[in-house]
Amino acid sequence: MFRLKLPTDPRWANIAEGNLEEILTDHAWCELKASSNAIMLINMLPEFTEITTELTKIAKEEMDHFEQVHEIIKARGWVLGRERKDSYVNDLFKFMKPGNRKHLIVERMLFAAMIEARSCERFKVLSDNIKDEELAKFYRELMISEANHYTSFLQFANELAEEGYDVKKRWEEWLEFEAQVIASYGKSETIHG
Repeated sequence: MFRLKLPTDPRWANIAEGNLEEILTDHAWCELKASSNAIMLINMLPEFTEITTELTKIAKEEMDHFEQVHEIIKARGWVLGRERKDSYVNDLFKFMKPGNRKHLIVERMLFAAMIEARSCERFKVLSDNIKDEELAKFYRELMISEANHYTSFLQFANELAEEGYDVKKRWEEWLEFEAQVIASYGKSETIHG
């Protein structure tokens, strides 16, 4: 799926299901951060009208996902906990290469695509492996939306890349690096953990 080099071990879903309150809280914060990332990208490239329009839609969808997760948390009698540190995302962030403004924007698009791809893959693992039918259905539906975000960010990277910047080659480098990073995760009840 998404050409990820290292798929998530399905047993991670058992870890996640062992503490649904924690996985839902972490997930809610991931959605809020994804919305913030889309807004930050709009700030970086307001002159690209079509991309800004699509990023606005993504930001709204991510906020809608946050609201949906928050509603599930409330319906189960839980409270949204404090923001969680996402070491996986922090590890990926370090892989971005410096460069001029356009180069940095393309790197941010690939960074966002990588996170969306792994999140989508994790949602599939949850939907296929958890016993909680309500959440299994919820994660299956969410998986489709996140797949669209992943492909949008890759498309934006291709549209924005300057001549000589090989997006396909750089994406392959991202995939290789992400496989090394994710190999040390999958042991905690967080979306990327």
